[in-house]
Amino acid sequence: MSALDNTQHESTALQGYYGWTDTLKGVYYGPGSLATALPKLLQALGATKALVVTGRSLYDKTDVVKKVENVLKQHNAYGATFYEIGQHAPVAGINNGLKAFKDAGADVIVSVGGGSPVDASKAILYFHKQETGGDYLRQIAIPTTLSAAEYTVGAGYTNEAGKKVAVSSPLLAPAGVILDAELTLSTPDRLWLSTGMRAVDHAVENLYRPLVPPPIKHLCYAALVDLFKYLPQSKANPKAIDIRQKLQVASWMSLWPMKQEKYSALGLSHALGHKLGAAYSIPHGITSCLTLAPTVALKAEVASQEDKEWLSNALYHLRQEQTGTLESDVLKLSNLIDGLVKDLGLKCNLEEYKVPREDVPQIAELAIGNTTDPTYPKVLDLLYNLYPN
Repeated sequence: MSALDNTQHESTALQGYYGWTDTLKGVYYGPGSLATALPKLLQALGATKALVVTGRSLYDKTDVVKKVENVLKQHNAYGATFYEIGQHAPVAGINNGLKAFKDAGADVIVSVGGGSPVDASKAILYFHKQETGGDYLRQIAIPTTLSAAEYTVGAGYTNEAGKKVAVSSPLLAPAGVILDAELTLSTPDRLWLSTGMRAVDHAVENLYRPLVPPPIKHLCYAALVDLFKYLPQSKANPKAIDIRQKLQVASWMSLWPMKQEKYSALGLSHALGHKLGAAYSIPHGITSCLTLAPTVALKAEVASQEDKEWLSNALYHLRQEQTGTLESDVLKLSNLIDGLVKDLGLKCNLEEYKVPREDVPQIAELAIGNTTDPTYPKVLDLLYNLYPN
C-alpha cells in the first residue's frame, strides 16, 4: 500500500484496537513543571545517572540545558551533556552520543530540544541494546518545539549516504515527557510555529491513517481546534506562556501515544516530508508547510469515502460551514491549512530550499513506493506545483 492509497483498509469506525505504550511512566505538563517532574520520573525509572542529549544552538545560546543540568545535579543524577545532535539526526552524531553515554556511565537519557534530539536519543538507546544485548535503557523527553517526536516508538536518523533510516520498538518510546512551556520561550519563532504546522500535519493525517481508532481521531479534531486558534495567537504574542502551554498539549493530542498491533505510516504528506527533509536539509516543520495542504487537496480526489468524511467533519470542529459535498469540504480544509501557513508567515517553495526540479520524479517514487502506482502522476504534479510559477 502506498502512502497515498489507504482505501483498502477496513473501517476503523466499526472495529479496531487501542492500547497505550507499555512503558510510559507519565506526561507532566505545566509552566515550571521541570523542577518537580524530572525527579519523579528519575525515581520511577530507578535511574541514577543521566546523559543530557541536546543540540548545539540550544546549548550555546540559551539557559534551557543549564536548567535541566541543575535539576539533575541537585539530585546527584547528572552524568554529562552531549550536544552534537544536528538536524535530522546524522548517524555520526548518534555514534558519538553512544560513546558519551557509555563514558558517562549513564543509565538514562534526558533529551532536551526538538525532534532531532528525541529521535537521536531513541537511536542511541537502540544501538546501545544492539551492542550490549541487554535491556533497552530509557529516555525522558523535554521538548522545546511542537514536533511531537516524544510520543512515538520510532526514530528516524540520517545514514552516511544522506538517507533517512528508521528504527522502532515500543521500548524506544520515551518513558517520561515533561511539557514545561517556560522552557520553550527561547525557541526561535519560525521553528516554534513551523513545528506547530508539523502538529497540524499529524492531526490531519491521523484522520486517514489506517488502524487509528475513532477516539484518537476525535482527539485530533480537538488538536486542530487548538492549533488553528493558538498558533496565530502565539505568533502575535510569542512570550505568552499560557498560549505556549496550550500548544504543547495540542501537539500531544495530535500524535496521542498508541500501541499498534502493526505499524501504519501516517500518510503522503509525511512520506514526502521525510524524503525532502533529510536529502535537502529542510526542517520537518517546513516540509509540513509545503506538503500538507496540497496532499489534502489530492485526498479530495483519491481518498476513500470514509476518509473524506473524517476530513470533512474537521470543518464542523473548526466552526466552518460545510459546502454540501465531501470533495468540496476536503478542498476547503486544504485551503484553511494553506491560509494558516500564510498567516504564520511560513509560506515557501522548493526552489527556496534548492531542490532541483529534475529530482522530483525520484522524490515522488520514493514517497509512494513505485512509479506504476496510479497516483504517481498526481504526486508529480503536486511536487511541481511547489515551485514558483
